[in-house]
Amino acid sequence: MTAPLFESTITSLPLVARGKVRDIYSVDADHLLIVTTDRLSAFDVILPDPIPDKGKVLTQVANFWFEKLGHILPSQLSGIAPESVVKPEERSQVEGRALVVKRLKPLPIEAVVRGYLIGSGWKDYQATGAVCGIQLPAGLQMAAKLPEPIFTPATKADVGDHDINISYEESKVRCAEHLAADLAGTGKTGAQLAEEAKNAAIALYTEASAYARTRGIIIADTKFEFGIDKAGTLHLIDEALTPDSSRFWPADGYAEGISPPSFDKQFVRDHLETLTWWDKKAPGPQLPAEVIEKTAAKYREAYERLTGQTMA
Repeated sequence: MTAPLFESTITSLPLVARGKVRDIYSVDADHLLIVTTDRLSAFDVILPDPIPDKGKVLTQVANFWFEKLGHILPSQLSGIAPESVVKPEERSQVEGRALVVKRLKPLPIEAVVRGYLIGSGWKDYQATGAVCGIQLPAGLQMAAKLPEPIFTPATKADVGDHDINISYEESKVRCAEHLAADLAGTGKTGAQLAEEAKNAAIALYTEASAYARTRGIIIADTKFEFGIDKAGTLHLIDEALTPDSSRFWPADGYAEGISPPSFDKQFVRDHLETLTWWDKKAPGPQLPAEVIEKTAAKYREAYERLTGQTMA
């Protein structure tokens, strides 16, 4: 385990933005450097304590999927080594946790795919018998496997805000509004891009979940982000099928009717739920050492189970 990185301090490149987890720098007109830190957010609040190796797990899991699923859709990867674009003394901040990616125009939606009935989907189903307007069979239990994966897009939230579920039709409208100028001359429309994103998301989830099942992991749901290049070609961007962007369950702990344990920050969420004094608003509370250690171990286990490799 290496010393955790809460925030990168790269001065050799201009800082573009800091998200909940990632710090983004400009490399040149066509590329960005994305550094995945060990920051952790819960209930949309960035907590003060980093989780050792979390950023490396997320980066290496995403790289695994980018390679494995590249035949379905091209990814943001540029092939440029992150160590080559920073000063020698800054290389320790990017090693194993950073990517140099193509500059792409993001679609204005989160492409969420659900294969099991859990979380906000379960709450929606209990209230309406549907998830994001998609009618489901009656009598399903919590954590039930859905007859087929469903696409339930959401808006992209700013740091500290919650994503909001939207209909597929609204996702087409949003893409049309936000991408009109970028698609001029490509022969594509925003509505077509939204349909491409839906089809790609379901294909990516279907293949990934089938593979993960062979490794003893159920991918209950996940969210993808997509971007387009100047030709309007859809790419997989951000992270993909990581414990932060997906709900991973151990197959041997799965049963309908309960919320199965997960390979992510569940230890943190469970701990925070016991803090009756915290209103789930910033600043977040500090975490006990035991919660940090257990969470770090869960992230590493997810990587090792999925890839069959040991974290370096």
